[in-house]
Amino acid sequence: MRNRTLLNGFIFISTIFIVNSSFAETVSLEYNGFYDRLKQVNKQNYPLVELAFSVPITPDCTIVSGSITTEKEQFPLTYTKQQRLFIPYDPQLKSDRGLVNINVVGDAAQCGIAMQVRAKETKQSFTQTELLALTNDMNKLLDGLQGFPMKYFRKPINGLTFEFAEIQADDKTIKVVIDDVESMANEKFTLTLEQITQLKNISFTHKPSVVSPFVSQ
Repeated sequence: MRNRTLLNGFIFISTIFIVNSSFAETVSLEYNGFYDRLKQVNKQNYPLVELAFSVPITPDCTIVSGSITTEKEQFPLTYTKQQRLFIPYDPQLKSDRGLVNINVVGDAAQCGIAMQVRAKETKQSFTQTELLALTNDMNKLLDGLQGFPMKYFRKPINGLTFEFAEIQADDKTIKVVIDDVESMANEKFTLTLEQITQLKNISFTHKPSVVSPFVSQ
């Protein structure tokens, strides 16, 4: 299994094998790869952040069903309409050499599995203290995922990105208020670390769907 780390905190995991059917293609991935990353989160204390696995939505990657299987058991795979996958942290599945099976409509060879560090909870307003605590937890988790010695060469987080999925779908804009100064945003809004250290409060007219690290190139 090959991994490729991207600047925004995503890791794409290549497929293990693909099985054709008359309606969809099944992508099967070793559970072990998910477990190793979830273990890093569970063995440390990151109260503000989590790992989110997903299948990026493209015309060739529409999930129709999914499962987690071992030689003796099969469990349903939970996912959202945004194609986020909810993978359990289960040592037994690792021992049993479980597989995560995703049935997609399209060309499964074009699919990928993305892993993103993001805030556990989002809300419509944040203080500077809350934003700095988020970036601190994200940096610590990303360091843990990189491991030694690569964590010493990783670019630090330069800020936070706020995503608004419902705004993107409705083609609307939202109002952003930073210390009583208003501006407008579309589906994404980015705050640099310098901006965070200078503000007191930030609020949005809609709650962000995702808050994730921003790393400049």
